[in-house]
Amino acid sequence: MNDADAVRQCVAGQKQAFEHLVRRYQARALTHARNLTGNGADAADATQDAFVDAFKNLVRFDVTREFYPWLYVLLRNRCIRQRTRVATRLESAPIGNPRDGRRASAPDTLDLRTALDQLEPQDRELIVLKHLDGWTYDELASRLMIPRGTVMSRLFNARRKLQRLMSGETP
Repeated sequence: MNDADAVRQCVAGQKQAFEHLVRRYQARALTHARNLTGNGADAADATQDAFVDAFKNLVRFDVTREFYPWLYVLLRNRCIRQRTRVATRLESAPIGNPRDGRRASAPDTLDLRTALDQLEPQDRELIVLKHLDGWTYDELASRLMIPRGTVMSRLFNARRKLQRLMSGETP
């Protein structure tokens, strides 16, 4: 089954067809959410909420377009809400957040995950979408709703920060 068929079936009342979309995109969404929120607990919550939002709004989805970019916008909005709320549980705390005084030890600074966790969420998002997921500048500009030149500039600066972190320097 393809995504458009799954959406059509869901809208027609066959709610179990949504499982196809969840199975296909859940791991990808969790990875993106983890990179946006900085921790697994909030990522899981945001991913679940984004899928619920998608399910509730399937009638608005244009089946001639790709499903994941639409879901990603919902996911991104949920992650932003998660980041801005006050942490109510220990697992919501960012891992190795440089603003709270914790910094990775020297050997860990060569670890990409550790370095990514220390970037600002918007920098981490750009690095992940461009270099790990292969999005083009135009896709980033369109889906993040910022000009292409701004994407290029922010990505340049995010790469520099990541490079400094990976080499053990302060960003």
